[in-house]
Amino acid sequence: MKPNWSFSSKLDDIKNIALKDTRLAVIKAAQNIFAKFGYKKTTVDDIARAAHKVKSTIYQYFESKEDIFQTIVEKESQILKEEIKKAIKAQDNPKKKLLTYVITRMRVLKDLSNFYNALRDEYLEHFVFIEKIRKKYLKDEINTIKKILKNGVDQGTFVINDLELTACMIVIALKGLEYPLIEEIEVLSNEQGIDSLLGVLFSGIEKR
Repeated sequence: MKPNWSFSSKLDDIKNIALKDTRLAVIKAAQNIFAKFGYKKTTVDDIARAAHKVKSTIYQYFESKEDIFQTIVEKESQILKEEIKKAIKAQDNPKKKLLTYVITRMRVLKDLSNFYNALRDEYLEHFVFIEKIRKKYLKDEINTIKKILKNGVDQGTFVINDLELTACMIVIALKGLEYPLIEEIEVLSNEQGIDSLLGVLFSGIEKR
């Protein structure tokens, strides 16, 4: 009698779904715990309790607390990237794209506590993966703004001699505004308000 491969495959599918669901449950629980207490104060025991799993189960999916945190930070980084890309794509005016980039970035960052902490927390600097994520994010930011600026130059909206330098300067300026804007998030609900706030920064590149 031939083995029932169909039945066996279904069992494998069920098992894989269960494994995936367990891993996602651990990630979700850890995401909340890290956001609440920070990386330093969070333990694997805390994550296991929050996920309603035994500690040994956590280690079936992740090598360490660092491994869990890295997974979450990379996940949140991708979420931010996709949200910004979608928001910018919806605009056709270069100035509006730039404004949308700033607003979307700040709003989404406020909800992505772990990625935001990975960018700012000095305690995390010694982790190799944090350094790589920070460098990649900085590069992505500069490239995104550079594309918007080039689009503005091509349309005759902006006048810029050095796109790379201007993009870098805007990124640096935004980082200086990052904390106060995120803390005072109500400012971001008023497009006119943030437009005025960033007017000084962007007015120098607008064609007159």
